[in-house]
Amino acid sequence: MTVFEALKWASSFLEKHGREATAAEWLLKHELDLSRTELLLMMRDEMPNYASFQDKIHQHASGIPVQHICEKEEFYGRTFRVNHHVLVPRPETEELVEGILSRAKRLFPDPAQSSIADIGTGSGAIAISLALELSNSNVTAVDLSEEALHVAKGNARDLQAPITFVHGDLLDPLKGKKVDIVVSNPPYISEADYEALDPLVRDHEPIQALVGGEDGYDLYRRLATDLPDMIASPGLIGFEVGETQARTVAGMLEASFGNRIQVEVVKDISGKERMVFGVVN
Repeated sequence: MTVFEALKWASSFLEKHGREATAAEWLLKHELDLSRTELLLMMRDEMPNYASFQDKIHQHASGIPVQHICEKEEFYGRTFRVNHHVLVPRPETEELVEGILSRAKRLFPDPAQSSIADIGTGSGAIAISLALELSNSNVTAVDLSEEALHVAKGNARDLQAPITFVHGDLLDPLKGKKVDIVVSNPPYISEADYEALDPLVRDHEPIQALVGGEDGYDLYRRLATDLPDMIASPGLIGFEVGETQARTVAGMLEASFGNRIQVEVVKDISGKERMVFGVVN
C-alpha cells in the first residue's frame, strides 16, 4: 500500500464514522513525522507503519480527539504538548494573545518589561506565548489543577519560556501584588450547555476547564470583583468569552472599576464577540 492509498482509506473511513476527513492527513503527518510538503512528495512511496496508522485512525473514529492521539497541538506558531488534563488550545485563543500584545505595545512604554498573570493557564499556551513574544516580561501562570500545571511546566521547559507557575484558585495566590496585565480564558460553559457539547470535547477534556457554573459566569464574577485590588495603573485586562457573553462580562468590569476602566468588546475572525479587553487608568 502506498502513502496515497493509506490516506485515501483513512479519509473515507473517518467520513463513514462521522469524523472530519481532514483528520486523516493530520494523523498521517504525525505518524510519519513529516511536514505537509514532505508528505506530498512521498505519496507514491510504500506506506511504513501502516498498522500503527490504522490504530490511530480507529482511535479517532471511536471518539478520541486527534490532539490526544498525537499528544500535541499547534498554537501561535509553536507546538504544545496536551493531554486529558488540559483544554486543547483553540485558534480563537491566538486572537486573544494577539489582542493583548497589540494593546500592550500601545499602553506601556516598554511592554517587554511588564508583569503578566495568566489565570487558569491550562497547557500554558497563553502564558508561554506572551513570555516569548515579550521576552523580558515577568510572567506568572496560575492554575487550580496540579496536573495541568505539570503539563504547562513541561511546555515551558520545552519552549524555553521563563515563567513562574503557581498553584491556586484564580487570583488568590496573587493577592497583595500588583500586575500590569491580566489575561484569562476561564471556563465559561453553562452546566446545561455542557451536556450538549460535542462528545470529542465533553468526554475527553477536563470539566473544570470547561464549565463556569450554572450560567457560565461564575469565574468572570470573581475575577471582576478581585481585579481592582491587584491590577496596576495603567493596566490591561483581556478575557476570552463565550459567543453570547461579551456584553455581560464587559458590564461586570465596568461595574467593578467604574470610570477607572475603558472596556472594549472585540469580534474574532468569524465575526463573533469572543474577547473583552479593559484598559485601567
